[in-house]
Amino acid sequence: MLGRTYERENCSAARALELVGERWSLLILRDAMFRGARRFTEFERSLGIASNVLASRLELFIENGLMEIRRAPDGAEVREYVLTPKGLDLEPVIHALSAWGDKWAAPDGAPILYEHSRCDGAVHLDLRCETCGDSVEPGEIVAVPGPGLQRA
Repeated sequence: MLGRTYERENCSAARALELVGERWSLLILRDAMFRGARRFTEFERSLGIASNVLASRLELFIENGLMEIRRAPDGAEVREYVLTPKGLDLEPVIHALSAWGDKWAAPDGAPILYEHSRCDGAVHLDLRCETCGDSVEPGEIVAVPGPGLQRA
């Protein structure tokens, strides 16, 4: 069984999983990104998550710079959990996971559609090669050693 951390893994995907690899984590981030959730009670109500689990995940996000706490703009004595640029950079991850789910796990069709906020056009993921500009299809990506690889 895998533990919560992957110290032995020299892999960016494994390190990212330490922060967001648990299902509640991705759902909290999804609600913050696409449902506008900011308050503890909003996450709790929307997700049906236990308060101790939610508090733990939010604390982890704050410690790792994915979210920050702000005072509510309406003057209420309520803390809001706001995504930072680092947290917002996970938006394509949530979108990619949703697109996969739409294709393989949504027999009645996509429950949510992603649109461009400025023109309402449909948003689709598109992997492109930096050199030739071609779209890259599944199965056409290979992994090669990068500058951070630590050889044993």
